[in-house]
Parts: sequence; structure tokens; C-alpha cells
Amino acid sequence: MKESEKVIEWIKQYFKDNGKDCNAIIGISGGCDSSVTAALLVKALGKDRVIGVLMPNGDQYDIDCSYQLVKFLDIKYYVININKPYLELTNEIDTKLKIDSKSYDIYRTNTPSRLRMATLYGISGLLNGRVANTCNLSEDYVGYSTKFGDSAGDFSPISNFTKTEVRELGEELGLPKNLIYKVPEDGMSFKSDEEKLGFTYEVLDKYIRTGEIDDLKIKEKIDKMHLANLHKIQLMPSYKKDGK
Repeated sequence: MKESEKVIEWIKQYFKDNGKDCNAIIGISGGCDSSVTAALLVKALGKDRVIGVLMPNGDQYDIDCSYQLVKFLDIKYYVININKPYLELTNEIDTKLKIDSKSYDIYRTNTPSRLRMATLYGISGLLNGRVANTCNLSEDYVGYSTKFGDSAGDFSPISNFTKTEVRELGEELGLPKNLIYKVPEDGMSFKSDEEKLGFTYEVLDKYIRTGEIDDLKIKEKIDKMHLANLHKIQLMPSYKKDGK
């Protein structure tokens, strides 16, 4: 059995156990991860139970890829532009706090992701849905996601696959090549993932799977990022009544 077929069976079981009549709600960015996840959902549930949501923040230069995917899969979709709430929220916070620091840039970059997840859950609540998480293992390993943003969701079909392996799933599913190999970027900073990370997914994926890496400085950076961002993928710590 192909790996994609195993994931499809897992999705079927998830919905059997957690909402057999529910729809799958997924944010469509037009990148490899959301494309592969959406294709897996269609294979598992049928196109009528998969609802895509395109969420540009104003004008999105590569939104054609998102349209290409939903048309290729023939799924129902909605376009919700988050620009107005993004501007209103960030302007309100800017006015009250008036902070000029590195944290300011991080907050402005992460806010769209959190608004998008709020949008997905709003639609999910209205359409009897379960929200698909589209993060992969490579991103999760180094914390390249937004807490309570794209790192959230009800179920996560590809979170144990590296970026390289997600692309292999895309090949198995017969997705268009331009979507499988689209340069990964967050859609917020106007830089590719690899430019921001300072190393390639090829190097990261090999290190994750084999522990092998040639550049010790990059190894140190990856290890540091992994430890610093574990809080994004672990359960929230909670105080126990016995004090532990």
C-alpha cells in the first residue's frame, strides 16, 4: 500500500471516530502542504465534504495557485479577504502600545495566520466542520509556524512527513507539478522559507531522518530552534492539584 493510501485510511478513521457526517475545512494557500492535504481529504471523504477557504490579506500575488488547486480538485471554496480586520486590529494595537522593536515585526507577521485560523474555525462552526492542520514535520521541528495560527487544527494528516516526503505524497496523488514544487514561503514576509530559515529543507530533512549534517553551524542552529519551539507542538502545561 502506498503511503498516501495509508494516510487516506487514517483520515477516514478520524472522521468515523470524530464526526462521521462532518465536513473537512481547509485553508488553501496554493503551496505544497495545503495542496497535498486537500487532495488527501478529497480521496478520503469525496469532494463534496471538503471545503476550501482562500484567505488573502489584501492582494495575494500568487493566489492563482490557490484557484488552480480548488478547480483541479473540483471542491467548493470561499474567498475571505482578511485585510480589513487585519488592518483594524493591528492599527488599534499599534495606537495603544506604540512599540518599536523586533517583537513588533514578529507580531505583524504572525497576526494574519491567527486571523486565518479564526476564520477557518468560524466557517467550521457554521458548516459542521473539522479544521485540517497543514503543517509538516520539517516546519514543526524548527518551530516554523505560528502558535494558534497555522499550527492549530482538529487533525493533522501530514505532520509526520518532512517537506521532501510531502512532495512525494503529491507525486503519488498526481497533483500538478507547479503546486508540488512551488517555492515554500509564509505569504507574509515576502521571503522564501529557506531564506528565512538560513538552510534548505533538503539539509533539514536529511538531518531529521538520519541525524547526518555536514555544516556544524547549521546543526547548532537547527538544534537551538527545535528546543526553543517545542512549546508549539507540545500540550499546554497545566498545574496538577498534587502540585506536580
